[in-house]
Amino acid sequence: MDVSNCDVLVIGGGVIGVCTAYELAGRGARVTLIERGEIASGASYGNGGLIVPSHCIPLASPGAPLQGLKWMFDQESPFYIKPRFDPELVEWLIRFAVASRHATMMRSITVLRNLLLASSQVYEEIAAQAGFEFNYEQKGTLSVYLGLHALEVGVEEARLLEQLGVSARVMDVQELHEFEPALSPDVVGGIHFSQDAHIDSFRFVTGLAEKAKERGVQILTKTEALGLEFSNDRIINVRTTHGDISAEHVVLSAGSWSPEMARNLGIKLPVQPAKGYSITLESLESSPKTPLMFGEAHVVVTPLSGRLRLAGTLEFAGMDYSINERRVAAIKRASVRYLNGIEKAKLIEIWRGFRPCTPDDLPIISRTERYNNLIVATGHATLGMSLGPITGRLVAQLVVGETPDVEIEALRLERF
Repeated sequence: MDVSNCDVLVIGGGVIGVCTAYELAGRGARVTLIERGEIASGASYGNGGLIVPSHCIPLASPGAPLQGLKWMFDQESPFYIKPRFDPELVEWLIRFAVASRHATMMRSITVLRNLLLASSQVYEEIAAQAGFEFNYEQKGTLSVYLGLHALEVGVEEARLLEQLGVSARVMDVQELHEFEPALSPDVVGGIHFSQDAHIDSFRFVTGLAEKAKERGVQILTKTEALGLEFSNDRIINVRTTHGDISAEHVVLSAGSWSPEMARNLGIKLPVQPAKGYSITLESLESSPKTPLMFGEAHVVVTPLSGRLRLAGTLEFAGMDYSINERRVAAIKRASVRYLNGIEKAKLIEIWRGFRPCTPDDLPIISRTERYNNLIVATGHATLGMSLGPITGRLVAQLVVGETPDVEIEALRLERF
């Protein structure tokens, strides 16, 4: 296959790009995927690996702007904005505040629920049929709380989710601790979301990339897109560090790097990079067996094979790769409050990566009005791993002209 010419060029080797390439190749397309680093070397590497229909309530919700203001200058808070002059961030925050209205939130919940449930089904298909192991388990997730007020808020949200078809079971203290003995005695209650699942995200993305290769996808790693050239209403060429590539269709799925690539095309993507952190520890005999969500701390815990991963926080600091050790310390302190004996676990790795966030917390999965052969797939925020498979399928359906499995009108770029 001549990699300088293909049916579809996919830019980005994270979960969105790899799922897209896999789905396209399954429909007979000649696909080339380029990735500036290695496959799954960005946000797909160190995230919590959760598949969570229970997370269909967007960050943009009533009360979020005020809570964000309280948190934004606290370097140890779940939501931190590094003080700086950035007109694009200011515009994003204004859009976020507008999207936090109740009516807008309710529309977004329905869209996210449909996407998340559909993606869960695709995960089940891949786990059953793809022929590689990525530690897929549907044990659900437990949201747990240290205080009664936070628990009451969580229960209220769970009741809303139940009305939308998302299973939720409130547990009292005794039932909760019998279900998950690793929890600290300070935990006062919790909610079990049985439809949730978890995976080893790195194994999933790299394994699916190998399956995509078996379908004929050409994967070029350490290959950076330098610029997209256009004529009239079409992308005609993509310049890369390893030569030019032309394609009938181009899919821009480069996560937090997507806005920069779109800028030279005259396209403005309202996507901000939110840095997240994870800490991977060696598992102890007493480590939790069920994925956990620490309600007040906004930290998730995922049991992996021989490891335990703690992930969380949103840090709006631009494309800043540095590790803010105060934020890492906050995750560690939270884990000690919620879990028994976690301080004895040996550290394996501290990681950070960028989550591409839109103001309304909905991804962009859309053709562009300006270029008829360019599709954008980015802005999945903290749900990239959850939404990867359905996003890949929807993009493939857009490319080949199939009716999308899920209504995507609300995901159009032109909504902004």
